[in-house]
Formats: sequence, C-alpha cells, structure tokens
Amino acid sequence: MALNEVEKQVIEWITPTKEYRGQLEKIINEINEKVEQEIKKRKLPVKTILVGSTAKDTFLKHNMDIDFFLLFPTSYEKEKIAKNAISIGETFLENTEESYAEHPYLRGYYKEHKVEIVPCYKIEDISQKLSAVDRTPLHTKYVKENLKKSQKQEVRLFKQFLQGTGCYGAEAEIEGFSGYLCEILIIKYECFSELIKNAQNWKTGKKLSIIDGKYKSFDTPLTFIDPVDSNRNVSSALSKEKFDLFIKACKEYIKNPKTTFFFPNPIKPWTLEKIRKEIQKQKCQYVGIRISKPDILDENLYPQIRKATRSIWESCERCDFTIFDVMFHIDNIGKNIFIIVKTKDKNLSKTQIHMGPPVKLKKNADEFLKKWNEDARVITDPYEKNDRFYVEIEREYIEITGFLNDQIKNFSLGKHLDQNVRKNYEIVELNNLLDDNLKVFWTTYLDGKMSWER
Repeated sequence: MALNEVEKQVIEWITPTKEYRGQLEKIINEINEKVEQEIKKRKLPVKTILVGSTAKDTFLKHNMDIDFFLLFPTSYEKEKIAKNAISIGETFLENTEESYAEHPYLRGYYKEHKVEIVPCYKIEDISQKLSAVDRTPLHTKYVKENLKKSQKQEVRLFKQFLQGTGCYGAEAEIEGFSGYLCEILIIKYECFSELIKNAQNWKTGKKLSIIDGKYKSFDTPLTFIDPVDSNRNVSSALSKEKFDLFIKACKEYIKNPKTTFFFPNPIKPWTLEKIRKEIQKQKCQYVGIRISKPDILDENLYPQIRKATRSIWESCERCDFTIFDVMFHIDNIGKNIFIIVKTKDKNLSKTQIHMGPPVKLKKNADEFLKKWNEDARVITDPYEKNDRFYVEIEREYIEITGFLNDQIKNFSLGKHLDQNVRKNYEIVELNNLLDDNLKVFWTTYLDGKMSWER
C-alpha cells in the first residue's frame, strides 16, 4: 500500500543517507579486522559474523548497535567461549560492560558506536542449538532471505512508530517489541499500514505465525511463533501494558496520522504548584518509599522493581488498605528508586471485624475461640452471627505510612532491593515527593495524555 504524507516524511528522516552508510561500513570493517586479528593471535577456530539490524539493513539513522557474533565449534565449553569473546572485545572497545544471555558477552564503544561482542555456537539447524543466542545468526539469515528490499523502509517505519509510542525494545526496562519481531511482522503483513490496520483489532492471546500449523501454546498477550525455532515465542518479552498501548496507538493513528506518533514532543514539566493542585483534586494520598538503586544491570533491576510494586500492593491490601496504584521512578541523578503508593486519603477504622469458621465446624470453632479469648487486641468477645463466629479486634495499623515503615523489611522485593532496604530506606510523604527531580514523572503520570498527544 502507498505511504501517506506523514509516513513519507518520517521515512525521509529515519533512512540512513549514502554518506552515513559509507561511514558505518568503514567502522564495521575496522571492527571486523580487529576481531579477526585477535582470533588469529589466539589461534581460535572461530568464524565472525555481523548480525542484527546493521546486517539486515533495517536500522534507523543514528540509532543502531553493531553486533558481532563469534561462532565457536560446539566442542568448546560455554565458559571458554565467553572468556575468549570478552578478552577479544576488551582489546579495542572502550567503556566496556559484561552482560549475560545464558553466558557472558561484552558491550562497549568503538568511536562512539555501541558494539556488542557475543560468543555463540556455530550451528546449521536449530536442532543443534546449545544456547539461546545460537539462534541469532539464523534469525539474521532468515530475515535477509525473506525480507524484500522494498520492505526495509516498512520495518524502519514500524520501528520508529514503536519508538515514538514507547513500545520498542524487548529489554526489561521497556518490555516491548524486539527488532526481530518487527521484521517478521512486516514479513507477515508485507507493509506498515497493513500491519497497523490488522493490529488495531488484536485481542489478548493473539496468535501469529508465518506458516500455519499447530504450535506450542504460550500464556502471553501476543504469540508469534519463531520461523527459525517453532518452540519459541518471539513476543515473549512483550508485557500486557505495552501490548494494550500498541493497540491503542494503532487505533488512534488510523483515525488521525501525525508525526508525533513517530517523534513525540518532549514533555514540558508542570510547576510543582500545578502538580500539587492536581493531586489535591484527586482526594487521594500518595506515599513514597525511597530505596537506593542497586549497582546491577537493568535486565536484573527492572524485574525486581516490578516485583516490589506487586509485593507492596498485595501486602497493603492484606491489611485492608485500599490501593489505587503503585508506580515507580528511577532518579538517576540521586541514584534512588522511588516506589509511590496511591491510596485513600482517610485512615482505616481503629477496629475491624474478623470472620471465623462456621459454628458447626467444632474443631475449627474451638481453635478460633481459644485463640481470640487469649488475645489482647480483642475489643468484643467472639460472638455468633448467621451460624458463624466473629470477633472485633483492634487494628495493628490504621495509617499506611506506619504500616510501610514497620513492615517494608518483611516484604519480598527482590534479592538486591531486599538487601538495600535492610541497609537503608525512607518513607517519603507527599511534600518531599514534590521535588524538581520528580517533575517529569508527576507530569507524565497526572496529565492523562498519550505520548503522541502532547
């Protein structure tokens, strides 16, 4: 299908120029030569291959990584292939960082370009796979063989649409669409407009594949069977939140195509006074928990923070606090994590009615009576009502800040957050949450606008 005027303009902005491609090719050749030199020095039986969007020519201008995979014979141990790949990368990359994907690999920079040096096993067929990353060269091969030249601009358009709407990237921070998922979606639907038109009607549990057949089921919002490995769901990283956001963006884009879907306007932070007034209208209470940010990779950090928000929500509700939302913000300036709880602005009653077992269950009833007859919190002795026992007791906590302050160390927040909470944490009242470093967070949360509406 033909591109509309908005899409033509975006394509012009995001397509790499001939000059840029020439510079990139020069950088890639330099890296390849350095890797090959190190392989020869070590006398390794290793083949080097460029993978990812640069190899497939689906990268966005000024937004791409250079990913080199070192293909080792399957006879090599995982520890050995990782050690070699990392030591090779460290000879010429700057600002390096070890990451992990079944085995370690190296990230770094070469002349301001992001580079990854990843070890894997050389396989010809997915049945030979020894680790998850062994698929990647096969993914690159599949896309190069099946994505038409004319469809590369469609992939770029789709990637920029996802980036503009906050849905691009399968990493833990985003939980969105991977680059490979973008490519096979375009292969399936042939063009950006056809994909968007179909996606607006997707429902949770949508199942897709390139080739029709019976495949393994996955409990995810979207399933796309990997054409290279039929036992894998390419969209496994996609969260329900990002799945729903994407569908909403598709619907809105079809109604009114605008460049802000691809390049949203930057957020203009509200003043603290405006933020305060907006919060006061809600008649809710906001309480924050400040935890120092652990020095760990984002792949490990974000799942722990999301686990922490769920744990806090559930723990609060078990003590009868009504929770409307629990969100988080990472303050990279102060290196703190703020977990912010939105709840009712009124305290709980001083007492609560605790329901016991049916009267006819004598053993359970006797245990209930014995327990509460000896408890100092009892306000009204156990009594019968509608053939069941009840007791009125004094609440341990009537306000949420006291509960969080006393119990936060008992919550299951995740390994590194638990460690940091035991060392130091702070319960933060609203006045201290209205801070200049949190203005963008509050504006984004309170203005109710989607990224393309700003």
